[in-house]
This record gives sequence, C-alpha cells and structure tokens, in this order.
Amino acid sequence: MRSIKRNDKVKRALCTGLLLVSTFLAGCAVQKVSLPESEKIEPVELYVLAASSLSDVLSEVEAAYQTYAPEIELNFSFDASGTLARQIEEGAPADVFISAAMKQMNSLSQVGLVEAESVIKLLKNQIVLIQPKGYTPRLSGFEDVISEQVEMIAVGNENVPVGDYTKTLYERLGLWEEVLGKANLATSVRQVLDWVATENVDCGVVYQTDAAIEERVEVVAIADPLSTDEVIYPAGVIADSLHKQAAKDFLTFLKSKEANTLFEKYGFTPYSNQTENK
Repeated sequence: MRSIKRNDKVKRALCTGLLLVSTFLAGCAVQKVSLPESEKIEPVELYVLAASSLSDVLSEVEAAYQTYAPEIELNFSFDASGTLARQIEEGAPADVFISAAMKQMNSLSQVGLVEAESVIKLLKNQIVLIQPKGYTPRLSGFEDVISEQVEMIAVGNENVPVGDYTKTLYERLGLWEEVLGKANLATSVRQVLDWVATENVDCGVVYQTDAAIEERVEVVAIADPLSTDEVIYPAGVIADSLHKQAAKDFLTFLKSKEANTLFEKYGFTPYSNQTENK
C-alpha cells in the first residue's frame, strides 16, 4: 500500500511539473510571435507631383532616400507645374508638390490646398536660348529670334512656368508680340527641348538644366538675371495628405547635403536651407 501511495505522489508531481513546463513554453511561444509585430514599421507610399524638369534628378534622389527611409515608397508624377496644380485643385491624390515657379505654389497655398508653413524654396535655375547642335545660321542672343533667319521658336504655353519666364523676358525686351507671332507653344519644357533637338523648330527657350541633358542642342545665350523673374523651385506639403509627417521628413531630406550634391550634379543651384513661410 505504501508503494502505491508513493507512486501516486510521484505521478502527481510529474503531472504538475509537465503542466508548468507547458505553460512556460506556451508563454514563450506567444512572446516570439507578438514581439516582432509590435516593432514592425508600416510602409508608407508618398505621392510626389513634380515639375517635368526635375524628372532626371529626382530618380537619383529617390534611390538615395531609400537608404534613409526604406519604409517610404516614393511615387512620382511629372508634368508641367500648371497642369499639376490643376490636378491638385481637382482632388488628385498627392502628398508633396514641387513646382518650377512660385506662382503655382502661392496660388495653392492661398486657397489652403498646400500647407503654407511647410513651403520651402528648394532650388534655382536659369533660362537659356537653345538651337539644334551645329545649326546654321547660329544665333547669338535672345533678340536674334525676331530676325528673318528664324521661322519658328518653341516656347512653353501659359500653363508652363518656362513659358511665363519666356514671356516676361521678351516683354522686358519689348519683343513679345513679334516672338508670339512665330512661336510654337509647348505643353512642357521637355516638349520644347524635344522640338529643338529634333530640328522641328529653329530655336527654343528652356531651363539650363534641361539643355545640359540633351546632346543634340547647344546653348547660345543665358538670360540676364534682370531680364526675367528669378527661377525658383518651391516644395510644399499638400493639406489633404494622409502622411504629413512623412511628407515633411522628405522635404527635410531634399534640403540635405546629399540631396544638394545630386541637384548640383544636374545643374540646379540649391536655395538657402532656411524654411520660408508664405
């Protein structure tokens, strides 16, 4: 009888021990599953609407940004700044807007579609007159486009910032009406560049950065800073953005030394690092 009681005690002890071990292991299993989930960073997709003249450099900026914020996916849409501003007005999904002129950014800020306090002056550029490479007769200045040797000049239309800069330049020269009479109006600065590169026009007005990436054109004149408005590229956060902090972090990166190096590589001049309130 005693041996039977002893065996019962042993069995009960073994069962109790096994139960405690099972409970402990179950707790460990729960911890192993839940802990990584609590630390996981949710991916964020940012929609960036940017001027077409930025398409080349922003592809490199995107790659550089991935090393800083791998959880952020940048989704770019490039077009004329006026077209992009209209898309924002119509409710297109967007988190960041980068324009090739202050005009579009200011108009969106004034009606509350861009957070005014987020707007920064990001880059500067220059206006240049270009011709097909090796084209004759060769022009020497902006005034030459009204001569008989030029039958057609490509300029941006009223929705394209480069078109506004071109109009201002020729209005100050007192030549706008004559230029307009032989102008072929483009929907983007890249279209102006393409028309000149393919010799569909005699000359065109683009940004210096665009001329630098096209081997089939050459710059014949650079606009005097006093002859047109300063070419400024502002950037801002869309008021309806679902990821405002991520959008602001991206703007901060655009002002970084690494981003500035990339912008300079493509011929842009970084603006001051001071955030501007509009």
